[in-house]
Amino acid sequence: MGVLSPDCSVFHVTTFYDIPSDLLNDALSELLASNDAISMPEWATYVKTGMHNENPPLASDWWERRCASLLRKVAKKGPIGVNHLSQEYGGKMRRRSTPGKPVAASRKVIRVALQQLEDAGFVSRSEKKSVESVDGDQILYSGRICTPAGQKILNEAAFSAKELAVSKHPGLEQY
Repeated sequence: MGVLSPDCSVFHVTTFYDIPSDLLNDALSELLASNDAISMPEWATYVKTGMHNENPPLASDWWERRCASLLRKVAKKGPIGVNHLSQEYGGKMRRRSTPGKPVAASRKVIRVALQQLEDAGFVSRSEKKSVESVDGDQILYSGRICTPAGQKILNEAAFSAKELAVSKHPGLEQY
């Protein structure tokens, strides 16, 4: 899995930080497609991914690609919540002659995809603190984080995409 450097003193392991996101997401979406917990809901064929889009996605594997992208973002920026992720996936709403204004993406799509990643064991909730209320203890969460199983599948995808990455970007062979 790892590669010894020419001086044989440093052992390089390819991680998801080393591979460009477009190549990593393609390899990761193929791995996630084989997982039973990740499947596109029936309503997802008709839904738009945000107010700023006119049509639903055209690609047949867009759900797996979104899950792969979400897993990468959670691993990189976690703990992160649904609201912050929807702002990252948002875009500009066109308003005729007025300048466009930023809008968030669909939170339902992101929430369901994160729940599927949670069921698969790749993502978990990060507990912030426990608050005592009238009804009993209540747990507050600070967002979602990547689990060791999520790190493992990300690094597997990075290792499988390494050859393509090196051929496209020759400077990456040291990783």
